[in-house]
Amino acid sequence: MSIPADADERVSADDLGRTARARHQAEILDWLLRGTLGERYLDDIFVAFCQRLRAAGVPVARATVYLRTHHPLWLGTRILWRTGARAAEITNFEYGIVDTDQFRHSPAAEIHAGADEVRMRLETLEPAAPVHALYRELRDEGLTDYVAWPLHYTLGKRHIATFSADRAGGFAGDDVAMLAALLPALAVVTEVRHKNRLTRLLLDTYVGPHAGEMILNGATRRGSGVTVEAAVMVIDLRGFTEISELWPRDDVIALLNDYFDAISLPIERHGGEILKFMGDGLLAIFHLDTPAACAAAQSAAWEACVAMEALNARRADAGLRQLGFGIGVNVGAVMYGNIGSRTRLDFTIIGPAVNVAARLESLTKVLGVSVLFSGAFAARSDQGHRLDRLGAFPLRGVGDPLDVFGFADAVPD
Repeated sequence: MSIPADADERVSADDLGRTARARHQAEILDWLLRGTLGERYLDDIFVAFCQRLRAAGVPVARATVYLRTHHPLWLGTRILWRTGARAAEITNFEYGIVDTDQFRHSPAAEIHAGADEVRMRLETLEPAAPVHALYRELRDEGLTDYVAWPLHYTLGKRHIATFSADRAGGFAGDDVAMLAALLPALAVVTEVRHKNRLTRLLLDTYVGPHAGEMILNGATRRGSGVTVEAAVMVIDLRGFTEISELWPRDDVIALLNDYFDAISLPIERHGGEILKFMGDGLLAIFHLDTPAACAAAQSAAWEACVAMEALNARRADAGLRQLGFGIGVNVGAVMYGNIGSRTRLDFTIIGPAVNVAARLESLTKVLGVSVLFSGAFAARSDQGHRLDRLGAFPLRGVGDPLDVFGFADAVPD
């Protein structure tokens, strides 16, 4: 058998190609494990990873990572990169998506069902072939190949990574091998950022963004904290003891969720920080280092009343009892930090300013109004809704009678 004259040259070219591919793979691996140490955000790492793959000759033109999260509103997040993009597109998915036909008929469903790999040659799709709708969408974008793998995190957690090619013929065998070889390192690097993000998300959810930031920055010792000037808001639902004793549990929980939505959203919208929910009550602050913090607190209180009026209108239409509530607002210095036992801490605020706000909330029941402000707050509030002095009233544990103010205009009750 004769040997082609150029056989040695072809073998040499193949060897050079394999050597170059191995070098690129080693460089990307080293970058993942060492070069990303100073990078905080998972999506930025993923974008740079895809760009390095493409520069190494892997024809990745579209790639995604699907991550499950612990957000109270979102089941998961998709991070999407397309060739030429300097940043990723981030999309959140609501709870319940796994029960939709869109999910059931998708490569993601196959991965979650236990598949170790999902592959589809997009450029060879038959027009009437019974395939996932995603494949036709990708082919219409000009993509030629698709592969998806589970992204394995610790303790059996499985997320998803997908890659689509734009080269005629799709991914070569060496391309797929390189992607598969780099995937474990990508999982290690992204899991760290994902867990950091989940930590911040959980702290934001349970203690609020300001307190969460302080905790992440090291305020974790009992007694650690700072003194801050703030407008303090205390809100309480009236008649909850009777409701909780007489109503079915699920109805009570649904009522509380509707009520807290009504009063919490205005606070967050105006820059307030909800420190805690206390049964049927709420404690929030507006930091006075924020411009117009007192005006923001006023607006939040007013809009909470409007939201409660709308909630009560819906309840009336459904034949349900109306909900009463009280809001007390004060301003002053508070200690903002960790209080508790040696091993169980609560990040909260304490001080006379908090006590006055709580007493003002109790006084709303006596005066038959929804919102009361202290004289100290009224003196610092020169914007927003106009306040009228209602008189001086003794407050338990406060000392001298306190000037008390309410909204000058009629507040929805």
